[in-house]
Amino acid sequence: MVRYHPATMTDTTTTIVEITDAARDKILALREGEGIDDLHLGLRITGVGSQGFVYETSFLRSDDVASTDIIENHGGLDVAIALDSVENLRGAVLDLSGDGQGPGLVMRNPNVPTPTLPGGELGDLELTGTPEEKVRTLLEERINPAIASHGGVAQLVAVDGAVAQLQLGGGCQGCGLAAVTLRQGIERAILDAIPEIEEVVDVTDHALGQNPFYA
Repeated sequence: MVRYHPATMTDTTTTIVEITDAARDKILALREGEGIDDLHLGLRITGVGSQGFVYETSFLRSDDVASTDIIENHGGLDVAIALDSVENLRGAVLDLSGDGQGPGLVMRNPNVPTPTLPGGELGDLELTGTPEEKVRTLLEERINPAIASHGGVAQLVAVDGAVAQLQLGGGCQGCGLAAVTLRQGIERAILDAIPEIEEVVDVTDHALGQNPFYA
C-alpha cells in the first residue's frame, strides 16, 4: 500500500480506506473495460441519507484528479479520495455487496454522521425546567426524531449532578457504532444545548442487542 499527496508525491503509511481483494478485482475488471489507461477510482462522500453517509465512486482520468485529493494505491488500483471526505472515511472498508456476483459496491464505515437536529440546533424549541426535564425534552423533540431513521432511540435514565446517563435502544442497542453515534451526535447536542450537563454516559447493556450493521 502506498499513499501520497499528488502535489508533493510524498509517501505515507497511513491507510484511509481498505479495499477487499474481491472489490479491487471487480473494479480493476471494470476499469479494463473502459479501455483508458491510468484511470483512478474516485471516492467521496456526497451527503447523508437515511442509512448514513452517501458515497460516490467514479473513474477519473489523471487530469481530473484534484490537486487536493489523497491518492492510495491498492494492488495496482489508484484511489483518489476527496480531501473533504478523508476524516469520515478513515477505517472504512470498500467491499462487494451481496454474494459478490453483481457489480455493486458497499462501504462498511465505522464513522457515522452527526445527527442533524430538525430546524437547526434547537429551532423554536424552548428548554425549561430542571436539567433532567431539559434533557428529556431535547431527546423527545429533536434527537430521537433525528436518529429514528437509523432505527435508534435514546432514553434518559437519570441525571446525577452534571452527568446525564443515557440508554440507547432500537438499532443503536448492540450496534458497534453506538459509541460513535453517542459521541459524535447525541452527546454534542446535549452539551451544547444544556450547560448544566457536563458529561453524557452510555449505560446501555449492548450485550442484549442484535448488533445491527448499517453499511
